[in-house]
Amino acid sequence: MSILVYHRFGPAVKDAMTVRTATFRWQLDYLRQHHHPIIPLRALISYLRGQGPAPPPRSVVITADDGHQSVFTEMLPIVREYHVPVTLFVYPSAISNASYAMTWDELDALHRTGLFDIQSHTYWHPNFKTEKRRLSPAAYRAFATMQLVKPRTVLKDKLGVEADLIAWPFGVYDDELIRIARDAGYIAGFTLDRRIVTQREHIMSLPRFLVTDSASGRNFTSMLPQENR
Repeated sequence: MSILVYHRFGPAVKDAMTVRTATFRWQLDYLRQHHHPIIPLRALISYLRGQGPAPPPRSVVITADDGHQSVFTEMLPIVREYHVPVTLFVYPSAISNASYAMTWDELDALHRTGLFDIQSHTYWHPNFKTEKRRLSPAAYRAFATMQLVKPRTVLKDKLGVEADLIAWPFGVYDDELIRIARDAGYIAGFTLDRRIVTQREHIMSLPRFLVTDSASGRNFTSMLPQENR
């Protein structure tokens, strides 16, 4: 299985994290034509936890991080057209606050489509490595606990969702963060480690492939599970 992670979308590439909507459409076409089922992230987690059936061969999961407004304006119409499930990891401090981010009404509209599962990307997307150097051990633990607990509370209050999946900001995680996350109620975590998901993975540090606009041809197919994987 492969987990893909996107960030921003647009008609043109404005930065390294922007995927053109035409590229995203090509990718979904490729997955459909080459028999890569797009499955909900929850289905993969249930399987890895021994609570559900194995996903179909060559399955792919689509995720998007940060909550950029282009997910609503650019990604949503294509997701609706292809009727594929997406897991969106957001940090609530930006929602309805940052100029680049969605509003709570837009997030709620995504959630109500039944195609988007809204999950946690911490409260304000800190770099935990930087904060660990800056803070005392006790202060760091308190900070990390807030960053992991608060988004669950806010997302439950605003959207009524049970946010028990965490995408680690910048892909930064360690044993201490995993312990704090588990204590906070998370059942799985996601990194930016570029490899196929196997049953040998640690459930709190599952790998994802970062998708950029250059992900076409071999650059895209290299991210996908093959028959023998």
